[in-house]
Amino acid sequence: MDSIMGTVVTAKVTDENDRAYFVQVDGKTLLVDKDEPEQPLHIGGQYEGFVYENEDHHLQMTREVPEISFDNFVWGTVVRTRHDLGVFVDVGLPNKDIVVSLDELPTISRLWPKKDDRLYVRLVRDNKERLWCTMAELTDFEEISTPYDRDQVKNTDMMATVFRLKMAGTSVITDDNHLGFVHPSERDQEPRLGEHVKVRVIGHLRDGELNLSLKPRGYEEIGDDAQMLLAALQHQADHSLPFWDKSDPEDIRSYFGISKGQFKRAVGNLLKQRLISQQPGSITLIKIDDEQADD
Repeated sequence: MDSIMGTVVTAKVTDENDRAYFVQVDGKTLLVDKDEPEQPLHIGGQYEGFVYENEDHHLQMTREVPEISFDNFVWGTVVRTRHDLGVFVDVGLPNKDIVVSLDELPTISRLWPKKDDRLYVRLVRDNKERLWCTMAELTDFEEISTPYDRDQVKNTDMMATVFRLKMAGTSVITDDNHLGFVHPSERDQEPRLGEHVKVRVIGHLRDGELNLSLKPRGYEEIGDDAQMLLAALQHQADHSLPFWDKSDPEDIRSYFGISKGQFKRAVGNLLKQRLISQQPGSITLIKIDDEQADD
């Protein structure tokens, strides 16, 4: 006999108490929360719903059939972790979160999904009739992915969800369902599986995926003093200031309110990022060309 776990079936109402109705199908008794039916159920009547095991390990039926199934993937939200079992994912069932087994998770626990991260999952059933979630493969993401316009996405910021961690890099899918890849050189640390991250388009790969970076643009990662110098330069008509690394310390402090050491570090940072040029007696803003970050 095929298992009814994780399927939609029609059952016969056989009993009730103060909190639940009891229905039977294939010789098994399931409960239906009494708050769920819009109208009272009657003994001998029928009720259709989705079968699962609730958190108290009782068979339950719900008319609120979740979108997830054995054939259909959904985005599930991680609600908690158990390091001897896996991560629990909310897939829309009353009083039941489904587990993604630790066998599918990274061997490094800090890369496990955390609360509120997202996983793209479908149902599976083991030989003990227990329901689990299994994560989508690359081919499953390819089925839901959408093409992108190169000119429109050039050097833009996007939000994306991490779905695969490999030594070669991180695979993500953006909120607009574009597939992307982050090389290890384009991240300061490896993101978690299921983490929602901000990415920047830096190019395009041969397989049609976006080439992405988790690092900020150069002008976004400079310090406060360098930001202040940039702002001062931007407010000058000629984008130039009569200061350089050999200027008098008191002149620097009087104008910028920082020490000469702070000024030199800020200038060095901006020179390294190629945001300014320095000539004897002055520094000048270089036009930031975001276009060069692509291709």
